[in-house]
Amino acid sequence: MSETRARAAVEAVWRMESARIVGALARYTGDFPLAEDLAQEALAEALVSWAVDGVPAHPTGWLLTVGRRRAIDAFRRRSARDARYALLARELDDEVAGADTLFDPQAVDDDVLALMFIACHPILPREARIALTLRVVGGLTSAEIAKAFLVPVPTVQARITRAKKTLAAARVRFAAPAATEVAERLGSVLQVVYLIFTEGSHASSGDEWMRTGLSDEARRLARVLVRLAPEPEVFGLLALLELTAARFPARLDASGEPVLLEHQDRGLWDGAAIRRGRAALARAATPGRGLGAYGLQASIAECHAVAPSVDATDWARIVILYEALARLAPSPVVELGRAVAVAMAEGPAAGLHLVDALVARAELPGSHVVPAIRGELLARLGRSDEARAALGSAIALCDNSAERATLERKLTGLS
Repeated sequence: MSETRARAAVEAVWRMESARIVGALARYTGDFPLAEDLAQEALAEALVSWAVDGVPAHPTGWLLTVGRRRAIDAFRRRSARDARYALLARELDDEVAGADTLFDPQAVDDDVLALMFIACHPILPREARIALTLRVVGGLTSAEIAKAFLVPVPTVQARITRAKKTLAAARVRFAAPAATEVAERLGSVLQVVYLIFTEGSHASSGDEWMRTGLSDEARRLARVLVRLAPEPEVFGLLALLELTAARFPARLDASGEPVLLEHQDRGLWDGAAIRRGRAALARAATPGRGLGAYGLQASIAECHAVAPSVDATDWARIVILYEALARLAPSPVVELGRAVAVAMAEGPAAGLHLVDALVARAELPGSHVVPAIRGELLARLGRSDEARAALGSAIALCDNSAERATLERKLTGLS
C-alpha cells in the first residue's frame, strides 16, 4: 500500500473512531492527557506500518493495542520513581494480549460521554474547550481546526497543550459523569457545540460566508450527545442545528455569493434535516417547564422552515418566542433578533425603535450586525442618507469579506 493510501486510511479511522480510541485509552490508563498523546503515537506508527503491511482487519483495535503498549512502556519508565506505575504496567500487560477485548460494548458510550465532558470542562477557557473537543471528540487535526477558525496552527496546538496541562494539574478524573455532574456541566458542553456550529454557519472572519464542514461536525457531535445524554435541552440544541442547517443549500448561489433569506429558493432546503429537526424539537420540552433556551431558538427556526415565503412566515409567533427567550436567557443578541421579528410583524419603525434602544445602551459594541440591521430598517423607511451611514459603519466593522461584499452591494443599491 502506498503512503498516500495509508495516510487516507489512518485519517478515515481517526475521524470516525477518535473519541472511542482516546476514551478507551483514558479509561485504561486513568490519565486523559496521556491517553491523547498515546493515541497520537499510535497514529504515527500506523502511518508507517500500514503503508508496508496494509490496513489491518480491525484498525481501531490495532490502534488501541499500540496505544496500550505505549502506555505500558511509559508506566515502566515511571516505575522507577513510583511503584504505582509498575503495578499499572503489569495490569495493562496482562490485558493487552487480547485485542478482541479492547472494546467493551458496555463502556464505549460512557467513554465518549466522559471524553466530551472533560474536553468541555468549565475550568478550561472557551477557545481551549472548542479546540480540545474538535481534536479528541471530532477527530480534526490541528491544521483543520486552525483553518476553520483562521488562526495559526501553533496557536491551536498551544491551546490543546495548555488544556491538557490544566486538566492534569487539576487532577480531573476520567470517568463517566454522575447524574449530578451531567446536570451541572451539560450547559458547558452544549455551549461548545453551539459555538462550533455558529462559527460554521456565520464565519466571523475570512473569505467564506459559511464553513459548512465545521457546522456538520457540530451536528455530528450533537447527534452523539443526544444518544449519550438524552436530556430535553440536548434535543433542543440538535433541533436548532438541524433546522438551521436545512437552509444551507440555498444560502449560496452558483458562484458562491451569499443569498439572503428573502431571495432563497426554498425548494433547495433540506427536507430531511427539517424532519429530523422537528422530530428532535418534539422531544425538547420539559414536562411542567416547557422549552429551554435552545428549544425556543429551534422553535423560531421551525417557523422559518415550514413557511412558504418570508411574507407568509408567522412573524407574530416568532416575536412571542423571542420574548420568551429574552426572559429565559436575556442577551443583546436575543433583543436584536426580537427587533428584526417586530419589524417584520409590525413594520420597520417598530423594529428600529428597539434597535436604537440597543444602540443607546451601547449593546454589542464593535458588532457590524447592529448597524447592518439598522441600515436595512432605515432604508425600508426611506431614510436613505441615514441608511447609507449605518451601512458604511457596518462595512467598516465587518471582518468577513463575503458578508462585507453583500453589505457593499446593499449600499450601492441605495445610491
